[in-house]
Amino acid sequence: MKRVLAALMGLGMPAATQQFPGTDYTIRNFAFESGEMLPELRVHYYTMGRLTRDGSGRSNAVMVVHGTTGSGAPFAGPAFAGELFGPGQLLDTAKYYVVIPDAIGHGKSSKPSDGLRAHFPKYTYNDMVKAQYDLLTAIGVTHLRLMIGTSMGCMHDWIWAERYPTFVDGHVALACAPAEIAGRNRWARKLIIEFIRNDPAYLGGDYTSPPMVGLRSAQAIINMQASSPNMAQRQMPTRTRADSSAVALTQANRSNFDANDLIYALDASRNYDPSADLEKISAYMLAINSADDFINPPELGIMEQLIPRVKHARFVLLPVSDQTRRHATHSLPALWKGYVAEFMKTLPAF
Repeated sequence: MKRVLAALMGLGMPAATQQFPGTDYTIRNFAFESGEMLPELRVHYYTMGRLTRDGSGRSNAVMVVHGTTGSGAPFAGPAFAGELFGPGQLLDTAKYYVVIPDAIGHGKSSKPSDGLRAHFPKYTYNDMVKAQYDLLTAIGVTHLRLMIGTSMGCMHDWIWAERYPTFVDGHVALACAPAEIAGRNRWARKLIIEFIRNDPAYLGGDYTSPPMVGLRSAQAIINMQASSPNMAQRQMPTRTRADSSAVALTQANRSNFDANDLIYALDASRNYDPSADLEKISAYMLAINSADDFINPPELGIMEQLIPRVKHARFVLLPVSDQTRRHATHSLPALWKGYVAEFMKTLPAF
């Protein structure tokens, strides 16, 4: 947390916003889509700025939602907060109230590795969105001026737009598509899940030490997804460099992931598919993908097919450049905040 605070303080933000305080909200008897229940579901979240409302209850609140296996904390870094939240910037926290939750199964929110392991409720994206809604309303936010979702958070954006159609004025959906996760994307997720589950050390989720055989395979796939042909060629320009990189992955003796947490996070997308109800979306939508994104390859043409079905929507495909960072471009506002600034001018007056 000290590192997070330092990152924000380095922005030269007003004294009132020179913090990124994290706190917990507990939802009692949270009912999951699976029919399972937790007596207490912890939702960790961060806030910046101060909440204000007009006479009708509409507010200056902005919610930012992270991607799979991530958390809200990195949004305090200079690459994100440094581009959006400082004085005079697009979402200056002297004007906006920013809420950044850790999703179920992620960060400091309740997750399998807290103790329940593979007995933790089998959550879905719908459960994550419901918990976000419960959190916001509990802290007095009954309206969002803007929601920014990256990767998994991007998919949450589309669920929010259909489930709570009048709650959010504008959605910025970064690095996803409003369609079922299938093809190479689901294939990679399922491979990771099965590599871990089939590791003899996994023990049905009750492992006493990390199932490293499965986790090494998982990390190799994750690294491949995060790459692009240009990036890989620059980093591994010879056979020797490519071989040594591959061998290093097979010999890793530790992992940044907890096996159960990773399985749950990847499988939470299993019933995600907002495509059937796109015509019902009434909020304003801005969808931005990057052309070098391995996870959302533009050649599939999914966005071009689906966006025309959304009333107030615009799709932007960022071209490949020396600045884009494959799927991770979603967390580099310097490359897309201009589109968001234009988009915010189209939102209903506030």
